[in-house]
Amino acid sequence: MYEVEINLSPKDILEKEFKFDAKGYRPKEVDEYLDIIIEDYNEFIRLVKRLEKDNCELREDNGRLKAENRTLKADLQALNENSSSKFSSNNVDLLRRLSNLEKIVYGKNE
Repeated sequence: MYEVEINLSPKDILEKEFKFDAKGYRPKEVDEYLDIIIEDYNEFIRLVKRLEKDNCELREDNGRLKAENRTLKADLQALNENSSSKFSSNNVDLLRRLSNLEKIVYGKNE
């Protein structure tokens, strides 16, 4: 998913052997430090996997919501088209009824 180049794995770090010189580092200190690095790498790998999973879920949700949005827009547009024609026919019916009532009330029969 992401282009990440990791040079060392936790296993590589764990299995690394250092050469000893007369003025070399203390092996115990190096091992303790490498243990900390291994923990960090493991945490980093867990984090990347979790973020990739979350990203995948969010992409799926986004796709689903976009499809739902398109459907709702189409439904709304169809509803608006239908209601505008019904609204105009309802107005004509109301005007006819009002006209008939006026004729009855005012006694104008034409």
